Amino acid sequence: MSLKIGVVMDPIEAINYKKDSTLAMLWAAQDRGWELFYLEQSGLYLQDGVSMGRMAPLSVKRDPADWFERGDYQHLPLADLDVMLMRKDPPFDNEFLYSTYLLEQAEREGVMVVNRPQSLRDCNEKLFATRFPQCCPPLLVSRDPALLKAFHRQHQDVIFKPLDGMGGASIFRVKAEDPNLSVILETLTGHGTEQIMAQRYIPEIVDGDKRILLIDGEPVDYALARVPSQGETRGNLAAGGTGVGRPLTDRDRWICAQVKAEVRERGLLFVGLDVIGDYLTEINVTSPTCIRELNDQFGLDIAGQLMDAISARFNT
Repeated sequence: MSLKIGVVMDPIEAINYKKDSTLAMLWAAQDRGWELFYLEQSGLYLQDGVSMGRMAPLSVKRDPADWFERGDYQHLPLADLDVMLMRKDPPFDNEFLYSTYLLEQAEREGVMVVNRPQSLRDCNEKLFATRFPQCCPPLLVSRDPALLKAFHRQHQDVIFKPLDGMGGASIFRVKAEDPNLSVILETLTGHGTEQIMAQRYIPEIVDGDKRILLIDGEPVDYALARVPSQGETRGNLAAGGTGVGRPLTDRDRWICAQVKAEVRERGLLFVGLDVIGDYLTEINVTSPTCIRELNDQFGLDIAGQLMDAISARFNT
């Protein structure tokens, strides 16, 4: 079956050719003979109740010096497409929120949107993980300085982070007797006006923050451990971490089994679990990455697996 597949993404000319997961998805779709159409977030709009897009035909190449050709832009109904990949990177701001409403209208008009727009809104990447407390470390979500300080007194070594952060930004490790505790909490909570998350520090971070990819609830057999650089507590690649592929452990697979039913029910076809040691810390639903690193290290075709899962939805 030949499909028309649109992708909403950041400017394709500015992506990192060596690492970009969306590019891998586009290669996999094109390899199947599917037609590609390119949109940026600003090209989504609604006219007289119909979801529309300023889109251009796209072809992609495996050439680091010349990886795409984009045709002329046209204004077309999104319902002209079979599938939409929502691959706009965070931050999850108001514009991202509005885009989910526009894509949800396209979904009502018969387009398959990956991931489901309502679930992109509902599943904050840090809070969604807390739906599985059996998998998580001790944690607290609050904006109350007294509660946050009590959590710190109890656990002594704590990670504080905003609920809308990405790439390891604004993550603080606060040890016992740290004189900066109050100012850190004032900064992160906006003097008690914004909710944040506190997690007990997990020492196994020195071995890496593992990214486990799920395709329609099923895990890829290998995780990418983002190992912090010396002197860092953050494993994020954007914060200087190094990606090392590792086979899933029994505990990893147990965590995947715990979340499988819910991610499938919510139409989250492609997600990334973040696991440190034995604990689930986040569930990434907006624009999960690490496809290319795992493909390169283990000879996988993760994007191809995702396209097979999408194709299966049209053959049932």
